[in-house]
Amino acid sequence: MPYQKELTIALNAVKMACRLCRKVQQTLSDVQAIQKKDRSPVTIADLGSQALISLELLQAFPEDPIIGEEDAGVLRDNADLCQKVLGLVLEQRDDVSEARVLAAIDAGAGHSGCPQRFWTVDPIDGTKGFLRGEQYAIALALVEAGEVVLGVLGCPNFQVREGGNAGIFHAIRGQGAWFQTLDGDAPNPISVDSISDAAHARFCESVERAHASHEDHERISRRLGITAPPYRIDSQAKYAAVACGNASVYLRLPRSSDYREKIWDHAAGAIVVTEAGGRVSDFSGNPLDFSRGRKLVSNVGILATNEHLHEDALNAISAIFETV
Repeated sequence: MPYQKELTIALNAVKMACRLCRKVQQTLSDVQAIQKKDRSPVTIADLGSQALISLELLQAFPEDPIIGEEDAGVLRDNADLCQKVLGLVLEQRDDVSEARVLAAIDAGAGHSGCPQRFWTVDPIDGTKGFLRGEQYAIALALVEAGEVVLGVLGCPNFQVREGGNAGIFHAIRGQGAWFQTLDGDAPNPISVDSISDAAHARFCESVERAHASHEDHERISRRLGITAPPYRIDSQAKYAAVACGNASVYLRLPRSSDYREKIWDHAAGAIVVTEAGGRVSDFSGNPLDFSRGRKLVSNVGILATNEHLHEDALNAISAIFETV
């Protein structure tokens, strides 16, 4: 079947990154959070995670560009922090030098265009959730000709079923969506729920009010007929929630009208939802366009649903906003 080598490498990379991040999150008192230029927090876990994933990709697919969130500048300016990241990486693979780790992190920051085939990685999506000890995701996707063809979503704290084990979601275009635990159990297929009456549905959104307009989400959900309170979780775990039936709708409308989403924040989650039987679009019903570089410049708002409620949600959005 197509993309089996890519899937094997991607799963292994994300599993290693999950192990690194879990260790760091278990010792949060030792985590150093840094302020990047955009003032969002980044930790040794973000940098170590991106290093591990990029090292695996560069070794297996040296011709494939990587588009990622982080660069190694802060490590070059901070020797102590650099050694902490190097130590975490060496716990997962002992065949790398400091120079290779720095180069691997930087590999994700060097491409601003949109190659025919590339990987996009978010080493920790939901850093604030990670710092709170809550939900976060490690997201990796392969894009070809502007279309996401493979996605792996590591969610180390997300339980598909209450009391169950957390793990990794993955999907290949045309091959369905799957979940497996971090312990290496065989993958099991997942699917969105079958709810078609919004009165029985619930929607998920970001925890942080600064990330999305909770007020507009509430207006949309009321118009749609959803009565349950919102399910608020950080990161692309929201896509996981829709893909496995824990939620029926995911809404994301940025507070700023000129904000455009980063591709690494949505690529892996979007294919997991669609391959689980759901539908993902912007607020105008257009498919997400991953062919325009590092941002979804053609899309405003994110709507992911179990497919049954998608048109109803778009109608609710249209009724509320004159233009989106």
